[in-house]
Amino acid sequence: MARVNIKINGKDHSVPEDMTILRAAESCGYEIPSLCNVRELSSYTSCLMCAVKIDGGKGIFRPACHMKVAEGLSVIVSGDEVDRVRKTCINLIVADHCGDCLPPCVSTCPAGMPVKEFMSLVADGKELEAAALIREKSPFAGILGRICPRPCEEECRRNRVDEPMAICYMKRYIADFERKHAGDAILPEKSAPTGKKVAIIGAGPAGMSAAYYLALAGHSVTVFEAHDKSGGMLRYGIPFYRLPDDILSYEFDAVEKLGVDVKYNTAVGKDISAAALAADFDAVLIAAGAQVPTAMRIDGENTEGVYSGIDFLGRIAENRPVDIGSKVLVVGGGNTAIDSARTAVRLGADVTVLYRRTREEMPASSFEIDEAMAEGVDIRYLTAPLAVEKKNGILSLRCIEMRLGEADASGRRSPVPVEGSEFELPCTAVIGAIGQKVMVPWVKELGVELTGRGTVQTDPRTLMTSRPGIFASGDCQSGADIAVRASAAGRKAAFSINQYLKGESVTGEPVMFNSSMGSLDEVPEALFADKERASRAQMPVLGMNARKSGFDEIETGLTTEMARREAARCLRCGCDKADDCRLRKYATELGADQHYFDGKHKDYGLDDTHSDIRIETGKCISCSACVRACAEIKKFNILAFNGRGYKTRMLPPYGYPLADTECDGCGECARVCPTGAIIKKK
Repeated sequence: MARVNIKINGKDHSVPEDMTILRAAESCGYEIPSLCNVRELSSYTSCLMCAVKIDGGKGIFRPACHMKVAEGLSVIVSGDEVDRVRKTCINLIVADHCGDCLPPCVSTCPAGMPVKEFMSLVADGKELEAAALIREKSPFAGILGRICPRPCEEECRRNRVDEPMAICYMKRYIADFERKHAGDAILPEKSAPTGKKVAIIGAGPAGMSAAYYLALAGHSVTVFEAHDKSGGMLRYGIPFYRLPDDILSYEFDAVEKLGVDVKYNTAVGKDISAAALAADFDAVLIAAGAQVPTAMRIDGENTEGVYSGIDFLGRIAENRPVDIGSKVLVVGGGNTAIDSARTAVRLGADVTVLYRRTREEMPASSFEIDEAMAEGVDIRYLTAPLAVEKKNGILSLRCIEMRLGEADASGRRSPVPVEGSEFELPCTAVIGAIGQKVMVPWVKELGVELTGRGTVQTDPRTLMTSRPGIFASGDCQSGADIAVRASAAGRKAAFSINQYLKGESVTGEPVMFNSSMGSLDEVPEALFADKERASRAQMPVLGMNARKSGFDEIETGLTTEMARREAARCLRCGCDKADDCRLRKYATELGADQHYFDGKHKDYGLDDTHSDIRIETGKCISCSACVRACAEIKKFNILAFNGRGYKTRMLPPYGYPLADTECDGCGECARVCPTGAIIKKK
C-alpha cells in the first residue's frame, strides 16, 4: 500500500495514504478524542471532538475522523489551541446532557460513599462485600453510620417519591453485620513494604483514616496521640449513648491491625518535638483536632460549677467525676451543646439550653434537637448570657433577650440585644458549648504557613502545606467540622502522601467531571413516574425511661429483614456507565463546564421496555453510533433518527418502544454508545 509523508505536531511520519488523520495519528502514538467515531463503523462527524489544526494557509480546524491524510500534510493534534476548540465542543455537548454521572447522595457525601452499590449488595444479601466496598472510601462505617449528620439523605431523590433512603442507618447495619458474622474487620491485603516512614500527629478520624490507607499502600506508619486511646473528638466529644466505646475501639483497633504503630500518651510539642518528626520521617501529616473550647467571654466564666462542653463530655468519656447538680444551663446551639444537654439529663439534671438565635439558625442536627426535646430538654431561644456569679452558694446566670437583625457573613441573621430585658436564671451548673478551635503552637516548628483563623494552610486539592512533605487534614486544616469530612480528608491526604513518597507529581485524588440533572427540586418529574411508595425503615430505639437513666446506646440497629427491605427502596440513581464513559473522561481531561452554555437542554426520557436493553434519551449526544452499529453490524434498522433539529433523538422509528421491535438484545448499540444513553442490562 502506498504511503505518504506527513507531519504531526512538527514531527515527520510515514503513514498509509488511505488513512484518516485520526487513524494515522493513533498509529503514530497520538491520542485524539472522539465520541462519534467507532473503528469498524463508517465515519459520521457529529461531535467534532477530534478537531485538529491544519498547518499552513488559514490554519483551519478539521475533523480528524473524516479528513484523509495527504502528502506533505502538517497537522497539530494536541496543545492549548486545539484543546480550547475541543473544550468548546465538549461544553456544548454536556450542556445538553440530561443525566447524572453519580447519584446525588454520592456527589453530596464528603467521602463519596458508594451508596448505590452497597444498597444493591445488601439487597442481594451480600453484606460482607458491602463492608469491603465501603472501606474503599472510609474505614469507619460503623462510626459514621451512627453519628453522621446525613447530608446525603437531604439530596436523596427518594425524597420526591416519599422519604429519603436510610443511608446512615444502612452503613451502620453493614458494619454491625460484619462484626457479628465475620467476628473481625475484613481488611484488604497490604502492598509490599516501600521502606518509607510516615508520622501522623493525632489519632482522630482524619489521622487514623490516613494511617489506614498509607499502611495499605505499604508504608510504615507511626501515629502520635496525646490521649491514652484513639478516636479524638469522636471518643471524647460524643456521648456513648450515641457512639459506644466498643464500636470506637473495634474500628480504630482495626487500623492498628494493619501494622500501624500508635504512640499513646505522647503529646507533640511536649513529649516529642514536631521538628524531630520532620527530620526522622519521610513525610508528616498534621491531623490534630479542634479540642480547645471557645470561651463565652462573659464575667465569672471561671467560677466553680462552670464547664466547657468539651471538658464536660471528656470527663464523662473518661469516667471522671463531675458534679453538675440538679439544674443545668447549657449555652450554645451546636451538636456539642445538644450532646451536653442530653448527657446532663442522664445524670439526673433538669436541663435548659440557651441559644441566642431561633431554631431555624441552630447549627445542631435537627434530629438531635428533636431527640433532646423528647428527653425533656427545654430550649430558650433568643437568649444570650451576660455573666455568671455565685450568690449564697447558688450559681446565677444573668441573661438578656435578643432579637434577630440583619444577616451576618454566614448568612444567619445577627442577634441584637433587647434593651432593658436582662434577667437571671438560678442553676447548679453552667455548660458553655459555643464552639471549639484548634490550638497547635508546635506547628511553628515545622515552618508551615497558617491561615488567618489559625488553621494550617494547605493546597485544597493535595492537602500539602507550604513545606513539601508536610501535609495537614481534618479540623487543624478545615476548622471544626463533621467526622465524615475529616475521614475523607485523611484518605485524600494519604493519596497525596503516597504520590509524594513515590516521587510522583503531587496532584491529589482524581476529581472526575460529574454531570447533574440539577438539584432535588429541579429534577424532571418523569424520573419518578411509576415509582411505588414505600415507607422508610425506622430505627428501633430504647424506651424513654431506659434512655434517660443510663448511657446505653439509644438506637439498637436495623434487623436484616428491615435492612434488605430498605435497600430495595433505592432508586439506583446515577449512571451505570460512569466509570467507563468517554464523555465523562474527556469532560474531565478538558475541564468541561456543564453550565458554560445556558439554555434549554434535553428532557429526561426512558425506554425500559426491553428485557436486555435500556435507553435513556436525555443522555444521547446524537452521535448516531448506535444507529450505525445496528445497521452496519446487525443489518437491522431498529434504531433511527426521530425528530428534527434540536429535538432529534435516537429511538426506534416513530418512537415505538424497543420491546415492540425485532431487537434481539445483542448489545452492539450499547457497546458503541460513548455515554450511558444505551445500556446493556446486567
